[in-house]
Amino acid sequence: MERQRQGSSFNLSRVSVSKDTFISLFLILVLLLMFFPLLSTFNDVLTRIVINLRGYWFIREVIVPFEVRLVAVILAALGVEVAVTREYVVLSGSSQPFIAEIVWNCIGWQSVLFFAITAFIGLQGDRYTNLSKFKAFLIGALGTFWVNILRIVLVIFVAYNFGQLTATVVHDYGSLLAVIGWLFLFWWFSYTFVLEERL
Repeated sequence: MERQRQGSSFNLSRVSVSKDTFISLFLILVLLLMFFPLLSTFNDVLTRIVINLRGYWFIREVIVPFEVRLVAVILAALGVEVAVTREYVVLSGSSQPFIAEIVWNCIGWQSVLFFAITAFIGLQGDRYTNLSKFKAFLIGALGTFWVNILRIVLVIFVAYNFGQLTATVVHDYGSLLAVIGWLFLFWWFSYTFVLEERL
């Protein structure tokens, strides 16, 4: 009888923590959609700030070229003739080559920020073992990284096949919904299969 009571309180507390995380995700989505027109202005301001920081060199010289090569590999696997320079992906196969520039602002810092906020909420406290929290964080970080890579691939693929206007819609709205959708899936998976409560 005592075990049953303990088990039920355990489940209720677990549900409340996961509920807080999902509520936070939903609020982020609502706020982003409400203030979406302001995001482009915010991105421009942030771009100017980051360009003046020393860390910008590392982003421009290391992270961007690495992501450009990954995007090119995936596009090549999809059957697209592709070449790369440091920050450009060049798609050929038609009369004129299609050139897509990947700048630091495209690499997915927003989704990293969203993941960090939800991780802070979802993994706080000592309810779960440190090892399971580390596993969940690692899965979330790697998943967020790959979602960003696939998002870039999709935008370039759409721009190449359907034009700039369609790609802009996918870039602005589809990318946001993809990241939020990934975070919902990740937290469901983590609370169901990864996070282990302390005994």
